[in-house]
Amino acid sequence: MSGPVKQNRITQKWRPPLALVIGGTLAAVFCLPLVGIGYFKLAGNILGWAETTWLIGWLALWATAILAYLLWRLVLRPVYALTAYAKAVKAGAVDAPLPPHFGTPEFSALAGSVDDMAKALQNREAGIRAYSDHVTHELKSPLTSITAAAELLQAGVDDPEDRAQLLGSIHTSSARMQSLLNSLRALAAARAPYGRGPTRLADVLGNLPDTLTVSVAADAPLPLDATALTAVLEQLAQNAANHGASALTLTAEDGALTLSDNGTGVAEGDRARIFDPFFTTRRNTGGTGMGLAVTRTMLEANGAEITLVPSAKGASFQIVF
Repeated sequence: MSGPVKQNRITQKWRPPLALVIGGTLAAVFCLPLVGIGYFKLAGNILGWAETTWLIGWLALWATAILAYLLWRLVLRPVYALTAYAKAVKAGAVDAPLPPHFGTPEFSALAGSVDDMAKALQNREAGIRAYSDHVTHELKSPLTSITAAAELLQAGVDDPEDRAQLLGSIHTSSARMQSLLNSLRALAAARAPYGRGPTRLADVLGNLPDTLTVSVAADAPLPLDATALTAVLEQLAQNAANHGASALTLTAEDGALTLSDNGTGVAEGDRARIFDPFFTTRRNTGGTGMGLAVTRTMLEANGAEITLVPSAKGASFQIVF
């Protein structure tokens, strides 16, 4: 699966607020004629009409040039830069250039939001493409088995044992495809954000299956609603049970949730891939490799991140909110 697109960093440098730029421009437009009239009144006995008119005209010209430069530098140039960036992203550029800073704090905030939105859309598109590739690969094997079995049955198989074997192959492959499609639907549903809670572990432990013994070492409030927290705990508990665990310890403190089991753990060569869609070490027993991928997607949709952390025994996952 493609990695996340790196975000551009916008340098935070002091710039005058947009309100000051606009207010200063309006104040200058309002005050310059008054200054000119006052100066003309004071210098009327020294300079003639022509000299005073030229002087005020040059002052107005220079003031207009300075204001025009400031408006271009602080307003127009950031707008042009953001427009060019948006067009580049629309054209498919994953590394579209973005200026390191903008004319005013408001434009800097807007540029950061546009950049975050572009990267989120690019990451989502890359994820969908990767999922599509995986789905095509995973469905190819059972579909090939069904096609081959159907062709043999159509050709005529007289031996009842052979017919039963071919029908069993069709049934197994169909169940495999149905399992993959269910996992994909769960992945799509996981992208929707849940409520923010707070929820304690004690509120949801009764909803967990009794496949292993669950103990709570610390129980601080977590920023997830009960439905989302239950789904996360169920998936990780089932994952632990599938890898030989009989006990699971939960620790919720300091804005994080740690889940540690006493199972067989994760092989060193698999640690970097366990969250990849369709990666599984239990393919022969029906594993789809989508459980941890769905869990990670659900947590990311709610602003949390899950990682596999080192542990002396079994597997240990940490969720940071």
